[in-house]
Amino acid sequence: MVRISEFQIKDVVNISDGRKLGNIGDIEINLETGRIESIIIGYTGKLMSFFGKEEEIIIPWNQIVKVGEDVILVRHQSHQYVQQRLGAPKN
Repeated sequence: MVRISEFQIKDVVNISDGRKLGNIGDIEINLETGRIESIIIGYTGKLMSFFGKEEEIIIPWNQIVKVGEDVILVRHQSHQYVQQRLGAPKN
């Protein structure tokens, strides 16, 4: 078994381009099945705007390739599963 806190400290790396996407900020759980549906990565960097809008990368569970000791490998296309959160706190 793995605790959520252990998931959150792992780096999420995209095997499609070798880029580090960030760390898990949240997860979506299907309450009927009890299964994790997707992981959510808070993405700042160039997408963080002056007005505090933050992008999130949503990666469905079926795109997770491997959960290792230090990293989570995912297969992610950069134009997929990006949502914009309004009013996200500024860093």
